[in-house]
Amino acid sequence: MHAPSPIKRRLSRQIHVGNVAVGGDAPISVQSMTNTNTLDVAATVAQIRQLEKAGADIVRVSVPDMDAAEAFGKIKLQANVPLVADIHFDYKIALRVAELGVDCLRINPGNIGREDRVRAVVNAARDNGIPIRIGVNAGSLEKDLQKKYGEPTPEALVESAMRHIDHLERLDFPEFKVSVKASDVFMAVAAYRLLATRIEQPLHLGITEAGGLRSGTVKSSIGLGMLLMDGIGDTIRVSLAADPVEEIKVGYDMLKSLKLRAKGINFIACPSCSRQNFDVISTMNALEERLEDVMTPLNVSVIGCVVNGPGEAKETDIGLTGGSPANLVYIDGKPASKLRNDNLVDDLEALIRDKVREKQLKQQDTIARSD
Repeated sequence: MHAPSPIKRRLSRQIHVGNVAVGGDAPISVQSMTNTNTLDVAATVAQIRQLEKAGADIVRVSVPDMDAAEAFGKIKLQANVPLVADIHFDYKIALRVAELGVDCLRINPGNIGREDRVRAVVNAARDNGIPIRIGVNAGSLEKDLQKKYGEPTPEALVESAMRHIDHLERLDFPEFKVSVKASDVFMAVAAYRLLATRIEQPLHLGITEAGGLRSGTVKSSIGLGMLLMDGIGDTIRVSLAADPVEEIKVGYDMLKSLKLRAKGINFIACPSCSRQNFDVISTMNALEERLEDVMTPLNVSVIGCVVNGPGEAKETDIGLTGGSPANLVYIDGKPASKLRNDNLVDDLEALIRDKVREKQLKQQDTIARSD
């Protein structure tokens, strides 16, 4: 439970997206993308704030035209997290959002056109301290690569990425990150593994168009989990046909399970059986919903009976073990009190929040002493 992650991460060049470090020894950042109409500034800002509340490190916003670029400028003024502008083809949009304070440009240099246009965008990025994300997608490979390989392949994705990278290297611009996404897990994993041996820049991981909340979560967890276990990946987006907030939740749960990030509550809960002394499933559903706002790392076990309950509870900050006539609560691995079923969720939530406050005070005291 308390041992560090055994994963040895690939050492990549570090860049900065606003105030968020990406690559090097920085924590793996979690990001999502707004799905509102960018021209609707109020709706887009509201969604960004929901993502901020969920813990998003970075948020991407689509900027398809100059009207959207002007709206982006207004959105940027109201955002507290770094914003990435998603741009395709029109280099003038990139130049405009650079003026308006964008934190990163998602744009493929090879799609911009003439060398002077690529140079103009790179110069704007350099002058404003803005990194670039090269984003290759199996669904939009160049026609000649489709003809060469017959269909999208890992090699085709990497060749496309290297073409775009060449533009930036010729202009001596190393401040970029790269993604090579596919909806096929095997293709995406193979492409990222290959690219990781070719460049030093950070990699943005994703299984594109993964599916709905359940199927997309499973597919992304398998694909990204394989790469993260390899030590590959510096920032991730879980692409779901669902509320973007769910992408952030799944992303953090994924990183927490691999001990690569610690944010919020890490629940250990049994699937329940006839031995349970309280309704484990309804208790867990209620706790997860009520405690979504907690960002302080905390391990909490919720086990319905005494078979595995005490063992799990001894390894967590707070543990609940089902018992009769009352359930036993462990705090810091030691028996502390008993809770009856009547107000179980309310009482357990109160104990968890007390523990969170205790941890926060300790953190503040540690920081004060170090200053």
